[in-house]
Amino acid sequence: MAGLIKRGDIDEVRSRVNIADVVSDYVSLKGAGIGSMKGLCPFHDERSPSFHVRPQVGRYHCFGCGEDGDVFSFIQKTDHTTFQEAVERMAARINFTLHYEDGAQASDHGNRARLLAANEAAREYFAEQLTSAEADPARRFLGERGFDPAAAQRFGVGFAPKSFDSLRSHLKGRGFTEEEQLTAGLLSQGDRNVYDRFRGRLLWPIRDVTGATIGFGARKLLEDDNGPKYLNTPETPIYHKSQVLYGLDLARRDISKSKRVVIVEGYTDVMACHLAGVTTAVATCGTSFGVEHIKLLRPMLGDARGSAPTSVRGENGPAPSAPGEIVFTFDPDAAGQKAASRAFAEEQRFTAQTFVAIAPEGFDPCDLRLNRGDDAVRRLMDSKQPMFEFMIRQSLVGHDLETVEGRAAALNASAPVVATIRDSSLYKGYVRNLAGWLGLDPEVDVRPVVDRARSLATAPKAIERLAPSSDPSRQSITSLPEVAPAEDDGPSILRLPGDTSTRMERDALMAILQHPTAASRDLTTHAAFAVFVNGSLAVVRDAVAASLDQLDSANWIEAVLAQTPAPFVRLVQELAVGPLPEREGHDMAVYCEGILSSLVERDLLRKKAELLGKMHRTDAKAAPDAYRLLATQVVEVEAARRVLRNE
Repeated sequence: MAGLIKRGDIDEVRSRVNIADVVSDYVSLKGAGIGSMKGLCPFHDERSPSFHVRPQVGRYHCFGCGEDGDVFSFIQKTDHTTFQEAVERMAARINFTLHYEDGAQASDHGNRARLLAANEAAREYFAEQLTSAEADPARRFLGERGFDPAAAQRFGVGFAPKSFDSLRSHLKGRGFTEEEQLTAGLLSQGDRNVYDRFRGRLLWPIRDVTGATIGFGARKLLEDDNGPKYLNTPETPIYHKSQVLYGLDLARRDISKSKRVVIVEGYTDVMACHLAGVTTAVATCGTSFGVEHIKLLRPMLGDARGSAPTSVRGENGPAPSAPGEIVFTFDPDAAGQKAASRAFAEEQRFTAQTFVAIAPEGFDPCDLRLNRGDDAVRRLMDSKQPMFEFMIRQSLVGHDLETVEGRAAALNASAPVVATIRDSSLYKGYVRNLAGWLGLDPEVDVRPVVDRARSLATAPKAIERLAPSSDPSRQSITSLPEVAPAEDDGPSILRLPGDTSTRMERDALMAILQHPTAASRDLTTHAAFAVFVNGSLAVVRDAVAASLDQLDSANWIEAVLAQTPAPFVRLVQELAVGPLPEREGHDMAVYCEGILSSLVERDLLRKKAELLGKMHRTDAKAAPDAYRLLATQVVEVEAARRVLRNE
C-alpha cells in the first residue's frame, strides 16, 4: 500500500480538474450569473435549485442544506470514497501521475479503486469471451432480439464461460486476490472453496454515472442452469442495487439536455430504446423503482416547479424551467400493473411530470422494436399518458359503468387515487375528468366523495419538506433558494440586511474570495482593513485580512476558512460560491476593481469625516502642531481618494 499522496500533487490535480465537468456527471447545471452555475442539490431533496458551483473558485455550495467543498469532497460524498481514492480518481481523469510519500507511483490504491479495477478487468474478459465458440447461445440470443455485434460492443455485453474458475484464474493472473474478487461479487463462497459467480450466462456490465463498472447483470441461457433467470451482482462496497440504474452512464447527458428519462424494465429494453433513438432510457437492476433512484435522477432532470427569485440588483430572474418528464413503460400483465402501482406510490416525490407508456399487444420495448421497428419505439414514447390518468383509469377496470351500482363502486375505487393529487389545478381537473368518465355530475356526485377521501389521507412528511417557500423577503440574491437556513446554523448570506452598505460589503467580500487576484494587491489589502458596518461581514473581513499572505495560493479559500470562527464558516462558504451581481461577458477584473474601489472610497470618506471632526474640536491656536497634523492627514486622505478615482 503506497503512502500519502504528496501535497503538491493534490493541489495540482485540484487546480487542473474543472469541478463543473465533474459535477455535471451527477447534476444538470445551468448558468447562474457570471462564472456561476446552479442545479438541484444531489445531497437533499428540493424543488428549486440551490446548489451552486464556481469553476474558477473550484468549489460548490448548497444554500439549502449547507453542503460545501471542492471537487474531492464532492466525489467523497457522492460516491462514498476516501479522500485518497477521490484524488486518485480525479488524477486518472486528467491522466496525471501521482507521487506518494514513500516514492511509489500508482493510481489503483485504495479498496474502492481495486474493486473497480477488478470489475473492469472482468468486463474486458467477458467481452472477449462473447466471440468464443462456447458463446454461441449468447450470440444467438442477442441476434434473435435484433442486436448485432456492434450493438453488443456498444453496451459492453459479454459472456461468462460455463466454468467454476475461468474468471478467478484470469483475474488472479491480473494480480487480483480471491478476497478482492469475493468482495467485488465476482466470486461466490461455497462450502469448501470459492467459485465463479457467473457461469454460462450472457452478461451486461452495470456502470455508475461516471461509466465505472461496478457490477453485472447475467441472463440464463442454458437449460441445465438451475439458477434464476436473471442473476445480479450482490450488494458490495461499490454496488448497491437500490442506487443504480442500468444505462444511466449512457443516458445521463441526454437526460440533462431533454429533461426526460424513460424507465424500462430490462437490459434488452434499454438497448432497444437507445438503438431506436430513445437515448434517455434506463432500467432498475433487480429491484423496484424507489426513493434512491429518484434522488439519483432529480439533479439531472433539473428545476421543475421552482420559481425564479429576484436578483441582487432587483431584476427578475430567469423564467422557470419547463417541467421535466419521467416516462414509465410497463408490461400490461399483472407484474407490470404491480410495478405501476409501486411507481405511483412514489410519484409525488418527483418535481417532474410522470407519464406511463404501454406498448400494444403486450410488447415490451425490445419486442416492439423487433416486430414493429424503431419508429414504433419512438411513437410509444409519444403516446404516453399522465400517470394520474393511467392510475385512475386502472381503478375503473372491472366495474360495469353501465349500471348505477357499477358506477358507484368505480367512484369509490378511484376517489382515493384522485385524492392523492396535491396540485390544486390538477386535482380540480381530474375531478372533472373522472366525472366525465363515469357520466356523473362533478360537483354534486364526484367532488364530495373525493374530498372525503382526501380528508382521510395523511400527506407524507417528506412531501411537505419539498414544498417551496413563497416568502419574497428571502429572495435576496440571484439564483439562491427561497428558504434561508435556520438561525441555529449561524449567519447566512440569505439573512443579510438589504441596505446599500451591507450589499457593498457583501459584494466586495465575494469578489475577494472568488477572484483574489483580479484587483491590485494594494487595493485588496486596503479593502481587507476597511471598517465594515455589518458585524457578521466584519468577522469575515478579519479572516480575509489574517490570510492575505495566502492571497495567491491555490488554497486561498481554505486559508480564509482556517481563520474563520466556527459560527461564521457557513457564511464564508456561501460568499465564496454565491453568484456575483455582474453580467456574463463583462470583464471580471473591472468589476472587482470597481466594487473594491467603492468600498475603499467609503472608508476614506469615513476617515476624512473623522479627521474633520477632530479638527473642528481642536483649537488651532492652543495646539497648532496637532491642528497642522490633522490638516495634513485630511489632505493625504483626499489625495488617496483622487488617486482611487483616477482624478
